[in-house]
Amino acid sequence: MAETINSGIAALRTLESWHVDHIYGIPGGTVNNLMYALDAEKDRIKYIHVRHEEVGALAAVADTKLTGHIGVAFGSAGPGATHLYQGAYDAMADKVPVLFIVGQNPQALMNQDFFQEFDENPWFKDAGVYARTVMTAESLPHILDEAIRRAFAQHGPAFVTIPNDLSNKEIPADGYYSSAENFAKPVLGAGSDDQINQALELISKAKKPLIYVGQGTIGAADEVMQFAKKFQMPVITTALGKEIIPYDFEALLGSAARVASKPANEALQETDLMLFVGSNYPFAEEMFKPDVKFIQIDSNPQVLGKRHKTDVAILADAKKSLQRFIELGKDSAPSDWYAANVDNVANWHQYNDDMMNRTDGELRFEPAFKEINRISEDNAIYSIDVGDVTQNAVRLLKVNGKQPWITSGLFATMGVGLPGSIAAKLSYPNRQVFNLAGDGAAAMVMQDLSTQVAYHLPVINVVFSNDALGFIEDEQEDDNHEWFGISLPQTDFAKVAEAQGMTGITVTKVEQMKPAFDQAVELTKAGKPVLIDVKMTNERPIPVEKLTLDPDKFDEKTINEFKKRYYADKLVPLSEFLKKHGVRS
Repeated sequence: MAETINSGIAALRTLESWHVDHIYGIPGGTVNNLMYALDAEKDRIKYIHVRHEEVGALAAVADTKLTGHIGVAFGSAGPGATHLYQGAYDAMADKVPVLFIVGQNPQALMNQDFFQEFDENPWFKDAGVYARTVMTAESLPHILDEAIRRAFAQHGPAFVTIPNDLSNKEIPADGYYSSAENFAKPVLGAGSDDQINQALELISKAKKPLIYVGQGTIGAADEVMQFAKKFQMPVITTALGKEIIPYDFEALLGSAARVASKPANEALQETDLMLFVGSNYPFAEEMFKPDVKFIQIDSNPQVLGKRHKTDVAILADAKKSLQRFIELGKDSAPSDWYAANVDNVANWHQYNDDMMNRTDGELRFEPAFKEINRISEDNAIYSIDVGDVTQNAVRLLKVNGKQPWITSGLFATMGVGLPGSIAAKLSYPNRQVFNLAGDGAAAMVMQDLSTQVAYHLPVINVVFSNDALGFIEDEQEDDNHEWFGISLPQTDFAKVAEAQGMTGITVTKVEQMKPAFDQAVELTKAGKPVLIDVKMTNERPIPVEKLTLDPDKFDEKTINEFKKRYYADKLVPLSEFLKKHGVRS
């Protein structure tokens, strides 16, 4: 008699072949047989019982971002499936391969409007690169294998709906296989010498060139910095590229737009040439000058020429292309433009340091970031939520190029910080992990603090409590509308944490900051998660997209009011540094 294997176990073995060692979900009647298979395979693949499927879905997205291996989450039919949808769109927007497994009623009960039944495939096709319902137990492992391969090949989420009866049948043990070891990604080389020489010719004629890099340059930090110095081109990164270039690189301007830094926004207004590498920046149409010369390097043909009229478009690997630029190009003479931007960066850093060191007045967010920087280990992982905290983290975290930094990018899902920290600690148990969130985002997912407790995940959770949806509050101010619908009820997040078995610490004064973060380090080193609730003022972070500093553009009264509100007496506009170095604005 031929050997057989349980179809549910065969399905999990397929996932294991793709380096899946944990899976998120919540039990339900339509995934019971999958649960029984997980029980049988618990020594090979760990089931993570989250408190909400959305948290599991977002954690799965974070798994892929952090490890490069496929993240997996499941939900039962009906509401369990629909709760996965937020994570699905988050993955779609950030082009992240993820696998979502969806429960369904047994085949005999399908298409009869049975309890919690709905036609799931059409619903998931918009977000997914692949959405199929399994029709036979024998095909279950193959369809999962296909879904993962498609997710990687097409850079997005894949969905497999499994009728409950099909994950608990005996199938031939030799009737399925995995393609995991055969999967390969296209390997691109550098751009052609002709293209690179065309670009070098444009760069040589530029007076105020910039290099703008995104996630496509992860792993190419040395090349970016060498390029910047060789060709005297300051560097802007996307917000999602925060982790790439060390904070202390002299010509790192930060990111642009609103979740951004002052030097980047100012330089974009002045530049006459941009080298755009490994990015699909969604605010380009608003932030990039239409008349600048534009060179683009990307491995995805879909984005070449998408964000700006492009003079030289290079379909190639970013790292290899930058290396070839360095080999073929001549060293630029020391540039006054470069020097002015270096001075501007130093002035911006001094402003932020001064804000982090403030001890007078009401408690603000900056002193908390001072402590986060102080206690951060060299390979710490930051999971950042969405809102003012994203903006503040972009400006204030002094990353060193070895510290992953994840958030929800294009979709900007509030509540993403906690799931990301769960994923980080599961995959990297020996690395320090932070979850940084505002009170609005923290309230959306706070029930899953108990997941950190249950699985002994020593994460440092920091909640910035200002009793408002600050990011939207600031938008309403800019629209000249009185604040409406943005207030949040005061919540004692320390007590919320304690109610779930976690140590909670409340900070209301600057002098409480250091002891609180020291205690957090001690607790996490002992294997325990901790939450620090920073009760802070609701003062607006400096709006770098609406700078009011340049005396050539604003009157003295307006500038003084801006400086007073944002404690910016020592902050100098780029225009002053350009004048200092003899660069015409």
